[in-house]
Amino acid sequence: MFALLLSDLRAKQALYAQYGGNCSLLKAVMADGTLANTLYRLQGQLVRWRLTPLALLPHWVNKWLNGCVIGVKAQFGPGFVLIHPVGVVINSAVRGGRNVWLESSVVIGDNRGGVPVIEDDVFVGSGAKIIGGLRIGRGARVGANAVVLKDVPAGATAVGIPARCR
Repeated sequence: MFALLLSDLRAKQALYAQYGGNCSLLKAVMADGTLANTLYRLQGQLVRWRLTPLALLPHWVNKWLNGCVIGVKAQFGPGFVLIHPVGVVINSAVRGGRNVWLESSVVIGDNRGGVPVIEDDVFVGSGAKIIGGLRIGRGARVGANAVVLKDVPAGATAVGIPARCR
């Protein structure tokens, strides 16, 4: 769990470094979203230890303290960053790769049993909705408030309602 959390913090440092200057590990720890990330990683560890009922405790705390609901069985690789956790809702069956960065109010959910698969190095903007059995390709970007209902190819940017790739 600690290795995953450290990789999440390193990814957050890289995100902040894009805006100029260095970002210390302490700044990344104190930044918005880190508590939500930590609670998500804790609930995931409890599920891996087959303590799923106990995993509902950090799930509940995340919901009430951060306004963030991530299903207890949702899986994201190292480098997962909740930039602003408020309003984030992720279905329990969602699978995400490495370095997935989510802004506030992002919904990643099920539609008729199909859930999205998010590949590596994906950024999802504020208010975006990703719904159904689709794939967000490696290095893709989903714009703010986009409603994604179809696959997004690797390296593409999806914008609009419904989202179109550019």
